[in-house]
Amino acid sequence: MAEFNHYKYVFEPIQVGKMTVKNRIQFSPLVCSLSGTSGNVTREYLEFIKMQAETGVGVVNIGATSIDHDTGTDYVGELDITDDNNIIDLLRLSEAVHRYGAKISIEIVHAGRGANPALLRVPEAIAPTPIPVTDGNTHIREMNYADIEKIKQQYADCAERLVKADFDMMMIHAAHGNLIAQFLSPLFNKRTDQYGGSEENRWRFALEVLEAIRDRVGGRLAIDMRISGDEIIPGGMRIEDTIRFVKAAQKYLDAVHVSQGLIIEPAYAYYTMPPLYHPHCHNVKYAQAMKSDPQITIPVTTVGSIMTIDEAEEIIASGKADMVAMARQLLCDPMTLKNAYMEQNERTRPCLRCYECTPERICHIRCATNPMLGREAEFTEVPIARQRKKVVVAGGGVAGCMAAKTLVERGHEVILLEKEDKLGGKLHEISCLSYKIDMRRHLRWLIDSTMSCGANIQFHVVADADYIMSLEPDAVFIATGSTRLSLPIPGIDRPNVHHVLDVDTGKDETGDNVVVCGGGLSGMECALGLAIQGKKVTVVDMIPAESFAREATPHNRGMLLALLEQYGVKKIGDSRVCAFSDEGVEIEDRCWRRQSLKADDIVTAFGMKKEDALYRQLKHLLPEVYAVGDCEIVRNIKNANHQAFHWALEC
Repeated sequence: MAEFNHYKYVFEPIQVGKMTVKNRIQFSPLVCSLSGTSGNVTREYLEFIKMQAETGVGVVNIGATSIDHDTGTDYVGELDITDDNNIIDLLRLSEAVHRYGAKISIEIVHAGRGANPALLRVPEAIAPTPIPVTDGNTHIREMNYADIEKIKQQYADCAERLVKADFDMMMIHAAHGNLIAQFLSPLFNKRTDQYGGSEENRWRFALEVLEAIRDRVGGRLAIDMRISGDEIIPGGMRIEDTIRFVKAAQKYLDAVHVSQGLIIEPAYAYYTMPPLYHPHCHNVKYAQAMKSDPQITIPVTTVGSIMTIDEAEEIIASGKADMVAMARQLLCDPMTLKNAYMEQNERTRPCLRCYECTPERICHIRCATNPMLGREAEFTEVPIARQRKKVVVAGGGVAGCMAAKTLVERGHEVILLEKEDKLGGKLHEISCLSYKIDMRRHLRWLIDSTMSCGANIQFHVVADADYIMSLEPDAVFIATGSTRLSLPIPGIDRPNVHHVLDVDTGKDETGDNVVVCGGGLSGMECALGLAIQGKKVTVVDMIPAESFAREATPHNRGMLLALLEQYGVKKIGDSRVCAFSDEGVEIEDRCWRRQSLKADDIVTAFGMKKEDALYRQLKHLLPEVYAVGDCEIVRNIKNANHQAFHWALEC
């Protein structure tokens, strides 16, 4: 333990196989979609991996990489480790990671029934049993013995390439419903031969894969295995099943990495990719169960919504796991670990767990609050401006704070004008719901980091064109945000009709029976908050019910909808609100049928409209006037941060 920080365990080395890892933090594997179209290492990919090593972690785990592109690929943008010609590319990665004293590993996988049909080179995916994926691939055939032997050989071939590329470890992906997990699971393995049926038979494929790898590489490469402690789905693997398998497999392994859930089945993906509605550290109990079994002797890693180094320290100190894998917090702020080491945690930008960092199949990785993520090849720090300017920023919300801090970092003189007595804008209102712990943490950091950035911050100033021009600025950033949108619906001014933000903040109380008008994200999250309080909630909107909360990121939306169903929230789509009354809401569907929804109180969540009057005034008075955030277009935190950051780089 260093005398200058309080962390006794996180920064202690650990032995994994024949290698010594410098500390107990791993960069959890993730798909970034930054490789080239042929799976080659681009400059963007190299700099992204280099950034991971620079964070100070002990192990960098590169995300899911297929061992067979004919039948097993699931994501666009995966690296290609199936060809000897790519070893030179892989060497660039290991060299970059080793430069910072970290070890490099890679998660290798065959997706089995979860393979993306659009990416396969053959008509059908393969699996132990051809069970269709819910709302997904149905073109699947059962693996024959030739397939099994070929896949085992491919795993071993990839392992040998990694040794030649100077990798330290490989992570066998046996979790989340991928091919090896499909063989292990009694739900997805219905074979009647030696690879199915009994528990020992279902283990056979996985053990043969591990044996083939170990026979090929010996001790030259550490072998880690990622596994779901619990698949959650009825009929799937439970933690007791997983522990028994790991006991049998550990003779080939140097470590085990314990996750949960199924990425392949949509209804269980949010256990694997935990959104903001999950508590922090929600997988730790499975690693703890694994670690507490005296017959398991290899290091155990836990993963999943571990958002602070203090949380990691407690996990390791209490013996719940030997190592902690983190990703989103390190993406949000690559200085997280170094700040903790230097006892400067207050400087660390907290992750929102919004999953804007999860790339869709054709999207590069980005972060809602760290606009430099995924752009490490473009810049590693904010560039200094060629000419120092006097810049006025009107508005101290998300976009205004990002603009002010970036402009100061570029060397400009910045005056930030805020009409209220505090910074943060709408975050004060939208962070009030009980489950938005991460947003409240982020809000505190946003205020503190902006207050200390070096800008001249003036409170209680209603910025107008005359005052701004009197400051003689060279440039102006308008970040005046948005205002509440109200629709001309009869009865909207009644005392039982409340705006969603007034309900979220607790300013307005509601009765036990509530109708929420608006099926967007704000309306649905408000509905969840009310339902958690035990209230009967109905959500109504003109859009189809299956499109409610569509603006949420996929994993967050999946869990939000599941929670709403769990709490009994009723959804009515394809219906417009006609009028409000003391009794409730009158609605009309697309066939002009009207009905009344009884309610004690009504919540309106009709959205926001941009407040751009000041921008429209000033754009004719100065050559450099920028509208940023909701003032330009009403979207989300990511848009506000990125737009403000990008324009600040141009100023």
